[in-house]
Amino acid sequence: MRIAVLDRDRCQPARCSLECIKFCPGVRMGDETIVIEGKGKPRISEELCTGCGICIHKCPFEAISIVNLPDELSEELIHQYGANGFRFYRLPHPQMESVVGLIGQNGIGKTSILKTLSGELIPNLGGGGGKEEVIERFAGTQFQEYFVQLYEGGLKTVHKPQYVDGLPKVVKGTVAELLEKADETGRFDEVVDELQLSAALEQGIDEISGGELQRTAIAAALLRDADVYFFDEPSSYLDVRQRLNMARAIRGLLQKKRVVVVEHDLVVLDYLADYVHGIYGKPGAYGIVSQARTVRKGINAYLSGFYREENIRFRKDAIRFEVRPPSLGREGAPLVRFEPLKKSYNGFTLEVEGGEVREGEVIGILGPNATGKTTFVKMLAGVEESDSGKIDLKVTVAYKPQYITPEPGVTVREALSKASEDFPSDEFLREIGRPLEIETLLDAGLDELSGGELQRVAIAAALLKEADIYLFDEPSAYLDIEQRMAVARLLRRFIENRGTTGMVVDHDILFMDYISDRLMVFAGEPGVHGSAARPGEMREGMNKFLKDAGVTFRRDPETGRPRANKPESQKDRAQKKSGEYYYT
Repeated sequence: MRIAVLDRDRCQPARCSLECIKFCPGVRMGDETIVIEGKGKPRISEELCTGCGICIHKCPFEAISIVNLPDELSEELIHQYGANGFRFYRLPHPQMESVVGLIGQNGIGKTSILKTLSGELIPNLGGGGGKEEVIERFAGTQFQEYFVQLYEGGLKTVHKPQYVDGLPKVVKGTVAELLEKADETGRFDEVVDELQLSAALEQGIDEISGGELQRTAIAAALLRDADVYFFDEPSSYLDVRQRLNMARAIRGLLQKKRVVVVEHDLVVLDYLADYVHGIYGKPGAYGIVSQARTVRKGINAYLSGFYREENIRFRKDAIRFEVRPPSLGREGAPLVRFEPLKKSYNGFTLEVEGGEVREGEVIGILGPNATGKTTFVKMLAGVEESDSGKIDLKVTVAYKPQYITPEPGVTVREALSKASEDFPSDEFLREIGRPLEIETLLDAGLDELSGGELQRVAIAAALLKEADIYLFDEPSAYLDIEQRMAVARLLRRFIENRGTTGMVVDHDILFMDYISDRLMVFAGEPGVHGSAARPGEMREGMNKFLKDAGVTFRRDPETGRPRANKPESQKDRAQKKSGEYYYT
């Protein structure tokens, strides 16, 4: 079976010579292998296409994908978004009293799968299918009863969407008003306490932070009385403790309920899920759901890039986590020294111990939300001034903020050109553009990009600037596992090669362990008081941070990836007693 996929956002027939048609052997022989249809876009006949691949290589915008798939998959097509559009095959089955996790790259169909299972999307099965056709397709399978109940109203579902940023545009009032309206279970006080939302209850939906917005959306879903719950990337904007609290709250649903979760943070997915389905394929072209595996085996198989039982290799190289002793930090020359700092505003006070930043190192910044991490980064960037304490800022600073607001009407190419007069250059494409996969986005508008695409463009814009210190606030947000590791490798290599300094604020433990030479740990009462230790050795910093969070980690013997220990397990108690919360 051959499928032809056209990325309609990338395809720009007004700016090319229609190379796909001009060089197609089928068209030259008189066949209508590729024809122009509505809006001047080409349509590729999958029946006439020979799979020669010439159009793929000739298209200047890399908008075409031609893929050969097993014939058996044709009977397992769930939904296709129009002619030459993205399609996905197979579905995961929500299991009673279990959390089913979905793992895969961005643009591979995870959100479409959640919409299908929640009833928001009626799958067309590749044609003009409707509800009756769906039920008939799954006759004799475990999905038949599921879709009969779903479409006839006997199965109630709740879907927490991926992007919560748009919630203030559709919901007005305070957090308390929203949650009281959503409460169908009488668990208002319990859920608010679990997700630590008490301080935000009287605030307006349009006034709260991203982390509070995420927890509010999760709480609203938890308070609904449903049979199946769907959570799309629930850990975004949450700190480590909030992520684990969220995971425990979701697992508290499981009595006679079913839960499906999409998550890119492997620590959270491992802690939260019972079973995992990997989704593989080509982003923007097609996605295929693998069979269910237990959570450890499912994550490890996905990281290996090979599903042994299905005899499918979907990634050339395995994703591996290096088991290495904690770094003592690079002994570069001091680049910036800062005295003890203090900053107060709106009832919040931040105090930071004096310290120094060295050349050629990456400093990781960890801590709960609302304890001053972003404020400290802004003071170093010169965006905010400290109330007391001097910063020796005789250096240039490039800053990637936490929240990225796309400028309407501006293309990626224009935005990157503002960051550097040398853009575009061969060096940029080789060192930054390709690892971040933004070459094909250059002519897209910033306001047309997904959250992950916008994040990668913002990272590229920061790296394009000539600076002594590069500050990145939550660079892993909205990125999938492959992209997080690619960004971590890129930032480490960039800092080492340039002899500059990087400072990274993030909540993904795996990401921070990979990228950091030293750590700064923030603590305090969120929204009231924050304190930070000077940059210090990794073992000391990680142990302090995880002790505050109350969680210990062990290494998976097969992949070396860190896994959170179950609370009060034998391993958890032993590591807490020894004071080694992470490095064992």
